[in-house]
Amino acid sequence: MDLFDYKPVLNEMHGQQLPDAVRQGQRLTGMSGNQSSLPLVGSPFKFAQHGESGAWVSELLPHTAKIVDELCFVKSMHTEAINHGPAVTHVQTGSQFPGRPSIGAWLSYGLGSDNDNLPSFVVMVTKDKGGQPLVSRLWGNGFLPSQHQGVRFRSGDDPVLYLSDPAGIDVESKRMMLDSLEELHRQQLSAAPDTRIEARIAQYELAFRMQSSIPDATDLSDEPEYVFKEYGEDSRNPGSYAANCLLARRLAERDVRFIQLYHQGWDHHGNLPASIRRQCRETDQASAALIHDLKRRGLLDDTLVVWGGEFGRTNYCQGKLDGDNFGRDHHPRCFTMWMAGGGVKGGMSHGVTDPFCYNIAESPVHVHDFQATLLHLLGIDHERLTFKYQGRRFRLTDVHGQVVREILA
Repeated sequence: MDLFDYKPVLNEMHGQQLPDAVRQGQRLTGMSGNQSSLPLVGSPFKFAQHGESGAWVSELLPHTAKIVDELCFVKSMHTEAINHGPAVTHVQTGSQFPGRPSIGAWLSYGLGSDNDNLPSFVVMVTKDKGGQPLVSRLWGNGFLPSQHQGVRFRSGDDPVLYLSDPAGIDVESKRMMLDSLEELHRQQLSAAPDTRIEARIAQYELAFRMQSSIPDATDLSDEPEYVFKEYGEDSRNPGSYAANCLLARRLAERDVRFIQLYHQGWDHHGNLPASIRRQCRETDQASAALIHDLKRRGLLDDTLVVWGGEFGRTNYCQGKLDGDNFGRDHHPRCFTMWMAGGGVKGGMSHGVTDPFCYNIAESPVHVHDFQATLLHLLGIDHERLTFKYQGRRFRLTDVHGQVVREILA
């Protein structure tokens, strides 16, 4: 409601209590559930319609506003999870409980790799950001073979930890060592077949090839000046969100199957007006530049870009409404994500929330529906991509999920 879902009713009723008829007795978090007052808070930011589609976008996202006709807004997302840990895990793995494979791992398992010299699943986290912690299980392989887990790229001299050889080890020595190690592994496999050993062999070999492919992929010195200007000055700063967006495009060019960027700091329980401005400044220009850059290079048609989070925020103030300053609590009942390219309809909005931005009025899209649609756009039937574990066939969408066909191009 501060970025994409324009709700003037909240401004008209600013400071009034959330009506019981709207809340409908739904649970709240422990952070605001004991409040004696739940005052509605209208967005302090101006909204305007943009593009031929007339999409509403907040003044906080001027660059995103210029590409709305490329975007498909899903404004009726919902989830059961109300706290960060279960909610992020749900979006990433299809389950609120840890231990399941992440989306990228499922895609690596189902589609394989188009580039044998790079990981099929890469993760980048914006450096120097606080907020809710991120844990490696969010890009983990769960019970899938370990070569399908995400590989985290970092800023600095070594984008991938432990990839560089120690002093005194040259390429020939490393190759001899790996050949001898593989021979020992093959002997063990012949005596007792084990997928974990096969995964270990594959990872050793990929790491060896990455020693030459990673420096090329992560070296931005060959990018022209106009590209840095499009992505913003931060794109020259390794580990920033803008630099990660630019690197994501380079990885997409090199056929990396799944690239995930994390940018922490959206959990605005207080001081929202100032905090969300900072978040948007850090992400708006580079996000729009990525879409424009992919389209210019002919990559957007077969590259699906997704922007969003694990849940929404409340229409009421958490804590005391103090003049122009306020915060919003977690809200799982409705939130917005956008998609671009990869077979989705651009220039459209799917789903409608009520005038209070509290409940979904039309076309709800559950997290599992979103995951089913994502897999469908990438050529996978979500009901058929399964893995047998502990006597049961698991899938990303568990036993749920319907493809949202209205947004398919």
